[in-house]
Amino acid sequence: MAALVCGVLLGFVAPQSAWADEPTAYPVETVPAAGALFYPSALGGVPRLGGPHFCSAGVVASPSRDLLVTAAHCVLGPGALIEFAPLLHDAELPDGVWTVTDMYIDPAWQQSFDPRHDVAFLRIAPRDGKKIEDVVPGLPLAAPRAGEPVTVSGYPLGSGGRPLTCTAPLEAVADGSAIHCGGFGEGTSGGPWVQNGQVVGVIGGPEQGGCTPDVEYSTPFGPDVQALLGRAAAGGKGDVLPIGFLANDC
Repeated sequence: MAALVCGVLLGFVAPQSAWADEPTAYPVETVPAAGALFYPSALGGVPRLGGPHFCSAGVVASPSRDLLVTAAHCVLGPGALIEFAPLLHDAELPDGVWTVTDMYIDPAWQQSFDPRHDVAFLRIAPRDGKKIEDVVPGLPLAAPRAGEPVTVSGYPLGSGGRPLTCTAPLEAVADGSAIHCGGFGEGTSGGPWVQNGQVVGVIGGPEQGGCTPDVEYSTPFGPDVQALLGRAAAGGKGDVLPIGFLANDC
């Protein structure tokens, strides 16, 4: 379910589940490499539950060791003034708060908000002389495998600071991947899809992640996403996303 109000994709037909008993997302203490994205609070820049949490993200393995992956629809402008709280749970910040300095977006998303490119990589500033992967091991990127289980996780609004997670078979659909799983909500956009220990998607893409309570989507992870990761890891200048993305009701 998207962090923003879901958009309408004309002509898109949601997949029909082949599994009669669809699972429901449930809260866990932490999810490896996952965390919540916040805007700095008024008091010391420390995110606090009930504050401006707006999306989720995951630490991704990269040569630069300082990158997150999330949904492109979660970020605007240069991506600055965003903070990441890895492994957040129960109002505790076990690995502190990390600041975003740059973001990298596919040109197709910048030009037309193409749901097939609803993914962003965020550079995290060092903290206490360490990079994010020195503290929170990142997960490698890979292409999704249809028919195999995938674990999808994210931080919902008003969750008490615990992420939701759900494991279900991954389905290949038009414009990306899908799982049938109930219980996700706003704030989970950008949460990682993990299959065989690798990130194969994030909550986003078609309908910004899903407009119905029992289906979640991801943009397809393939060569374009790998190329975007390579550009981000190279350490070049980040992108600036025009502030003009408006979502429609589902």
